[in-house]
Amino acid sequence: MTWELLSPLTIALAAVILVALERALPYAPGQALFRRGFFTDFFWYTLAQSYVLGLVIAQVIRALDRGTGLSRLHVVSGWPVLGQLALFWVSHDLYIYWFHRAQHRNRWLWRVHEAHHSGKDVDWLSGSRSHAVEILINQTVEYAPIVLLGARPEVALMKGVLDAAWGMYIHSNIDVRAGWVQYVLNGPQMHRWHHADEVDRRSVNFATKIAVWDWLFGTAYLPAAKPRAYGLWGGAPFPEGPGWRGALCDYFLQHAWSVRPWDDDETARAPTPAGAHVASAAAAEPMSCGGELEGSNSRLGHAPK
Repeated sequence: MTWELLSPLTIALAAVILVALERALPYAPGQALFRRGFFTDFFWYTLAQSYVLGLVIAQVIRALDRGTGLSRLHVVSGWPVLGQLALFWVSHDLYIYWFHRAQHRNRWLWRVHEAHHSGKDVDWLSGSRSHAVEILINQTVEYAPIVLLGARPEVALMKGVLDAAWGMYIHSNIDVRAGWVQYVLNGPQMHRWHHADEVDRRSVNFATKIAVWDWLFGTAYLPAAKPRAYGLWGGAPFPEGPGWRGALCDYFLQHAWSVRPWDDDETARAPTPAGAHVASAAAAEPMSCGGELEGSNSRLGHAPK
């Protein structure tokens, strides 16, 4: 069986296993499988956006290769496949750690990251909710070196499987107590705290796969307790409506929300030393297709950290 077929089957199997474990061993009992935003996250972010951006990123990388000719140097072509995979897995994960930290401290980068923190339920599907610009940047940085350094074609597919499965796992609603493993490899025990609305997320748990980065650079946070709630800090507004209107419109409105004008308080205070932003009562309401939205001016507070 080729990796072209094996990779999507493996990702689908991983999703099924994680959903089953969420039902059997829930981190947050009572969290619904088909929660608000499920269709938006599954259809628009996971399927439609991934397909379209995959085509775009492939063209960007081809253009880079035509312009540089780097792939003809075959820098890593003679390495064992697992050695190639390890190189790109570790190096990209270190990049993601530092870029992720920057997203929580820079107001412009936060605008394309806040969607990822907007969900009030964190589960296997939550990791897919990422702004198109964020994915365009991160996956170009991820896959361009694989092509330009002359890695085997299956390395990109193997890494894609690891990334997808691990992304679902660290967000999953599974009550994992990993013990010493959590000091090496990341899991929901730490990453769900990164999505909690009660801690300073400017400074904790930025690692995705390799937890060593958080422990090494002083950003690890692993209390014995569990988060009480998730979502944007302070009840900051975000476009997310119920029912079929939300399913049709939310993806587009969430992207439009990222280019809203800066309100006076936000402009005056951002970036603060820690990168916090404030949404005042004068801030614009999120757009909607009609119906109830997440956040309202009566609930506005500090924007996420």
